[in-house]
Parts: sequence; structure tokens; C-alpha cells
Amino acid sequence: MQVKLAYGQGYLEVDLPDDATTVIQQSYNPGLPDEKSAVLTALNAPIVAKPLREWIKPADKICIAFTDITRATPNDRLIPWLLEYLSFVPLENITLLNQLGTHRPNTEAELETLLTAEVVRNYRVINHEPENPAALKQFGIMHDGTPALINRTLVEADVRIITGFIEPHFFAGFSGGPKGIMPGCGGLKTVMSNHDARNIGDPKSAFGVTTGNPIWEEIKNVALRIGRSFLLNVSLNESRGITSVFAGDLIEAHRQGYEFVRRSAMQKVKAPFEIVVTTNSGYPLDMNLYQGVKGMSAAARIVQERGTIILVCECREGVPAGSPLDKILRNASNSEEMLTRLTTAGFVRPEQWQAQIQALIQRRADVLVYSSLPEEVVRSAHLKSCPDISAAVRAKLKEYGPGARVAVLPQGPLTIPYLA
Repeated sequence: MQVKLAYGQGYLEVDLPDDATTVIQQSYNPGLPDEKSAVLTALNAPIVAKPLREWIKPADKICIAFTDITRATPNDRLIPWLLEYLSFVPLENITLLNQLGTHRPNTEAELETLLTAEVVRNYRVINHEPENPAALKQFGIMHDGTPALINRTLVEADVRIITGFIEPHFFAGFSGGPKGIMPGCGGLKTVMSNHDARNIGDPKSAFGVTTGNPIWEEIKNVALRIGRSFLLNVSLNESRGITSVFAGDLIEAHRQGYEFVRRSAMQKVKAPFEIVVTTNSGYPLDMNLYQGVKGMSAAARIVQERGTIILVCECREGVPAGSPLDKILRNASNSEEMLTRLTTAGFVRPEQWQAQIQALIQRRADVLVYSSLPEEVVRSAHLKSCPDISAAVRAKLKEYGPGARVAVLPQGPLTIPYLA
């Protein structure tokens, strides 16, 4: 059986045994025949909200929050269409804010790729600054008393427009919606509080779960504190075509959006598999190992105890090297030592949530990685290199014995497999 796996900006084709392989993919949704028209229609007839134009007075300052380089949102289409809709607003009244969360700032060239060179040339475009106190404003506190800090440009705008796309998220239920405000535009300490060891370890902090999920509930609560925000989210198919548009009330439009995504993404399986091969849905989500934990998490839902996960993730930007996650990984001799440290009271580090989830997955299964990472980097992350996916699968099937099976997630965490 030949299976195409999303990898970088293309695909890998691997040969797997026909009689032992199950391919699990999201249900296909066709792209809209006229994406631009659908977006403009949604802005004029939003969900539980007035048309966007009716939110805006002549002198209003508008802030449009958009997703960064690690996300597949079609910003280069969505943002120009939105700005065309807002053409009655003076250009100097509009600021475009990059929802970096705790990620690195995007370069001017990356911003031009994201938004088009014309948009970057004609509008004020800024990166969120999660560690700059002057760029943040407090709105109460988090569950542990940490200040709830949100980007000042966003909260002081007269009209806030939160854009993005909706996909399953491994600990916040779904992306999009209020996540564009926090963590997208949250202070570093605020994000670290929301993603702390207690919340990450909660069984409801999982793909597809919103109600009762402590991470999601707090994200929603903090996002609503800053006042009303207009949502413009889309859903996508694997070719990045827009399949539906959800605009209007921040919470209700997002709810309708993630229920639409849930229907295609959730895929039931009858029993766990000895081996699960997963991608990280290709570029841009497989840019680094930090993001790769999402693909591991999707596979972990259906791998048997002491099974094997093979993550196919390009990692063109490394872990990244020198990042907080890289330091956490390198400062432990193995994943168990790392997990003990991460769950020790008082231990707080940026990006510890990815390390914690990786270590929890490694308690359940071995994790092999097919990537562009040097062998030393893979070992320092407490993972094993997989230079040949087909050979590794066949060797593992032989090791597990007769009746062993392999599942493949060609689009990784865009699919939410679950056990019946």
C-alpha cells in the first residue's frame, strides 16, 4: 500500500503492508466555489452579531489580530479581503497585530508572505510582544493569581477583529476563537499560568474538549474580560481550501465553527494499534519539534500501551535550537526525569507544556522521528531517529508478532482519532 504523508511543503510516499495498515483521515469537505464572496457575506450577516460595518464609527481605531507563520490560516487571502471590506476606514486607523503567543517574532519577509507585500507596505503591522510590560495591560488574574495580561494595542482598540482558522487542538480542544486573544495576544506569564502542569495534566485538557476543559474555560473567560470582539474564522481542507466561514460573536461563531470541524475531524476506531504513523500536517505546522508534539498527541490517542509512534515532521527550524523547550529537553537525562522536574511545585518554565505532554506520551509508547534533524538533536530530545519509515514499520510489526496492526494519520492532528 502506497500512502502519502504530509511533510514540509510536499509529501512523502511510503510503502506499507496492505494487510496490516489502516489509513485514518478526516472526512473530506470541498473548498467553497467563491471564497471571497463567502467571507464578505459572513461579515455582512454574522452569527449573533451586527454586520461588521455597523460596529465601526468614522474615528474608530481598529485592531485586526492575525495568526503567525506557524499556522495554516490563508492570511494572504483573508486579510486583503477583510481590508477591502473596511476600505471606508482610513488606513492609519487600522493596525494589524500578529498573534505570536509565546512564539518568536516574524520577520518582515515572513509578514509579507503572510499578509502580502502590499498590505505590509500600506498598513501598520506589528508583532505581539509577550515579554514587554509596556505592551501589555492587566485584566484581573488567572486561576493561580498570576496577572492576566493582554496586548495593549488590541485591548485599547475601539474595534477588535480576531481572525484565524479552526482545527483540533491537543490541549485546548480547538484552535481559533478566543485563543486568538489569549494565548495569541497574552503575556508570557499569563500563558504559562494557563498552560501550567496542573492544567496540562487534566484529563479534559484534550483534543475536541471545550466544556469542562480548564485551559479552554480560562482562555474564554480572559478573552471576554477585554470587551466584545468580532470573530472571523475559517475552516480548511487538507489543500488549504476554505470550506466554511464563521464570523460574528466571539464565542458562538467559534462554537458553530468547531462543531463543523468536529464532524469531519473526529474518526472512530474500534481498538488501539501497535504502531501509529503520524505527520504534523506538513508546513507550516511541522516547522519545528515544538509543534511536532501535536502530531504525537494525535497518535497517542489510539496507540496501545508500549506501542510505537512514528512522527513524520520536517523540523526545518530545529527544536528550535536554544529555545526554552530545547533547554528543558537537554537539561534532563531522560523523559521520566524531565516529567518529575516539570511537575515539581515551583518549577515554571516557558514551553514546559510541550515537554510535559511529550513525556506523558513517552510513558505510553516509544516515539521515533523521521525529520531533517541531526541525530544528536533527536537524542537530546529523548527521541529515536527513524531514517526509513517503511523499514521501521515492518520491523516493528515483526517484533509485535502475528496480528499486529499499523494506523496512519496522513494529516496528523487535523484528524482526531478516538477509541469506540
